[in-house]
Amino acid sequence: MTHHSKKRYIELTMEFRKEGNLWTGVCKELGTATDGETFEEVTESLKEMVFLHLNTLEDVGECERFLKEHGVEIHYNEHVPPRNIPMTYNPNQYFNRQLIPLGSC
Repeated sequence: MTHHSKKRYIELTMEFRKEGNLWTGVCKELGTATDGETFEEVTESLKEMVFLHLNTLEDVGECERFLKEHGVEIHYNEHVPPRNIPMTYNPNQYFNRQLIPLGSC
């Protein structure tokens, strides 16, 4: 069985910051970003944008190249070892590690 016939995942880092009255969200590996009035709004919007970004890469056949160029490792199971995220304490900042299933990429 080849790797491509197994379910594949990537691990992405989501960074959220409160800046004044707005929240911003950035996927560190993809560069996808959004903002909104609430944390929940930004979380949902960023998740949707990441999936759109990945789907577009898949549609144009550029997913594997893009991920490789951006240092995103493809995992072949859901049990990805934890990765340290360097950070300092900031009550207006939140990081979230997301394990995202890949489609046909």
